[in-house]
Amino acid sequence: MSHLPSFLKDLNPSQQAAVTAPDGPILVLAGPGSGKTRVLTYRIAYLLMVRRVSPFHILAVTFTNKAAEEMRSRLEALFGERAAELTLGTFHAICARFLRREALLLGLNPQFVIYDEEDQLEAIRQALRDLHLDEKRYRPGALRAAISRAKNEFIRPDDYPVRTYFDEVVARVYSRYEERLRAADALDFDDLLLRAVELFENHPEALARYQDRYRHILVDEFQDTNTVQVFLLRQLASRHRNLFCVGDEDQSIYGWRGADFRNVIRFREHFPDARIIVLEENYRSTRTILEAAQSVIRFNRERYNEKRLVAARGPGSPITVYEAFDEEDEAAFVVRHIQELIETHGVRPQEIAVMYRTNAQSRALEEAFVRAGLPYRLVGGVRFYQRREIKDLLAYLRLVLNPHDDLSLVRVLNVPPRGIGPATLSKLTALAQRQKVSLFTAIEQVTGSPSGLSLSQKIRHALADFIERVRTWQAVREHMGVAELLRRIIEEIGYAEYLESLEEQDREVGGRRWDNVLELLRVAASYQPGAFEDPLAAFLGEAALISDVDTLRDDVEAPILLTLHAAKGLEFQAVFITGLEEGLLPHSRSMDDPAALEEERRLFYVGMTRAKDLLFLTYAFRRYDEIRTPSRFLREIPKELWSAVPGHRTPRVPRSRRERQAAALRETPVAPSSSLRFRPGMRVRHPQFGEGLVLESRRAGPDEEVVVMFEEAGLKRLLAGFANLQILPDPAHPPS
Repeated sequence: MSHLPSFLKDLNPSQQAAVTAPDGPILVLAGPGSGKTRVLTYRIAYLLMVRRVSPFHILAVTFTNKAAEEMRSRLEALFGERAAELTLGTFHAICARFLRREALLLGLNPQFVIYDEEDQLEAIRQALRDLHLDEKRYRPGALRAAISRAKNEFIRPDDYPVRTYFDEVVARVYSRYEERLRAADALDFDDLLLRAVELFENHPEALARYQDRYRHILVDEFQDTNTVQVFLLRQLASRHRNLFCVGDEDQSIYGWRGADFRNVIRFREHFPDARIIVLEENYRSTRTILEAAQSVIRFNRERYNEKRLVAARGPGSPITVYEAFDEEDEAAFVVRHIQELIETHGVRPQEIAVMYRTNAQSRALEEAFVRAGLPYRLVGGVRFYQRREIKDLLAYLRLVLNPHDDLSLVRVLNVPPRGIGPATLSKLTALAQRQKVSLFTAIEQVTGSPSGLSLSQKIRHALADFIERVRTWQAVREHMGVAELLRRIIEEIGYAEYLESLEEQDREVGGRRWDNVLELLRVAASYQPGAFEDPLAAFLGEAALISDVDTLRDDVEAPILLTLHAAKGLEFQAVFITGLEEGLLPHSRSMDDPAALEEERRLFYVGMTRAKDLLFLTYAFRRYDEIRTPSRFLREIPKELWSAVPGHRTPRVPRSRRERQAAALRETPVAPSSSLRFRPGMRVRHPQFGEGLVLESRRAGPDEEVVVMFEEAGLKRLLAGFANLQILPDPAHPPS
């Protein structure tokens, strides 16, 4: 070991083997908590310090901006300013840089705007209106997902396979959506990847330049790559073949957005001479948590290999499992134990996370936090860059970058109010469509010469003033930093006064909005001429590609509430995973699809392995007024690894008639167990589920819980007081 540089000596043998591996394709299978970020960072350091590779020749791809910033800060601590020469970022951010540099080769406007998810949905709504289709019948979200899947599989609108009427609608909307993007000089997230592949496919001279530059390519979270991303990596790495990928198929949880964990399994097919290195030592979780997580994931069949993760830490505390009566009881349990962890055990609030499968589950949890007076952070609420005032100011900046962005123009044409109402906008839109020009160009025509539109002089003046301001900002923006330009826009349009007028309607909201504007100015301050090829384009690109997790700050002392999908890449001292019920986790959509069910199990595995010291698993006997069945994933955890907490009903004032009835039912004296009406072996009939066989029965508060296997409906857990079960005669002992 003495020949190793000093900074590598704190790595274990597997990590050292990965970091110091020779040139060529390398796949590092890194289990949770095994130090993959450290391995990636040290691999770059090894290339720079030992192999003397220029940072100019290194490309490192991460899956979140947060991960990119973490890696960059580590490298800057090691190398200072030299780290700035690395190309480091997400797939989408890196491809956006490629496309701006090479835009003319593709016939793109170098000042293209990037449509975020909300922009995409609005463009799809406009496409539906153009096609006279009802968005209530054809949900924009479903259409956006279908279009995204098509793009991830290289399917263009003309080639979209039509098997059903919905497919035909998707094909038509897809085609019109693409026309709108082109007219606005806009690209969506998927386009950033597709157009980069197109660039390298159709322009081999451009590909050769990038292949020569990026002689070492490193990729984080390789299991979450999609078809287009893998194709792009193979294009770039085909000359030098120095592709260093770190991933774990057991942590692939984004299949719904095109990620394919089988890319890990196929790595050897693409690179038969690939070196495979496995990281199996876990430094994050206690042995108990790690053994429980491995017990669960072993039930998945589609895996690269069996990783035998070894805990570097001791056994720790057993996992806590709690059966709540309902979602309110579950939330009260979570909040009560969080308070105890903070006040009694000294756990820092920001080291506690509450996770759930769907965003809807946060409602009961948020209410419980509010009732307890306990602050919390919510991931998945209204994101900073989606707030009204931020979207307004970003729209102005996008118009400065690209005035043909109709979505941005429509948003701010009358913000602050200029007397330009819906009727005027409708006339202008119709003119733009007739002339086949952007809305901005149509307004220029109206204000520059007679156009046949019946507009008042006041409105014409307001439109002319708007056009003149945008053109003035365009003329000065190359000499300004983004924050300076933004301050000028805010001042010239009177946006502070506009927010003050909103504050008169809602003082608290108005104040928060101006605080958000100040935060936007703070973020924009680092985008200066000289630091970026185009500071405004860079700033807007980052804003469009930001994710929920990217905005998480570590200095806010409050527990965090987030979905299991958003928890990827994070770690906490204590983790609560709620809603472990059939139909919720695993989700009902996965029940008839083995592949989807395995992804649900991977999702639970990811959640479990976020915990360092304490793991709490909860489920409810009754949720959303339905009797629930505990998740099969709970049964996959060995009983010796967990301890059940006795049920606890936290009294509170019921607010609805239904809640008052449920509370009265709970407070009824419990009948003795000898009064159970249903026994195993009885045959029963349910009004909806038909005939079935009682498997077990037990006291459930004042009622009786009955588990029945129905001939048609399968296994159900029912409350006898609500189920209206009829006991059928025993055929072996007919009544006399």
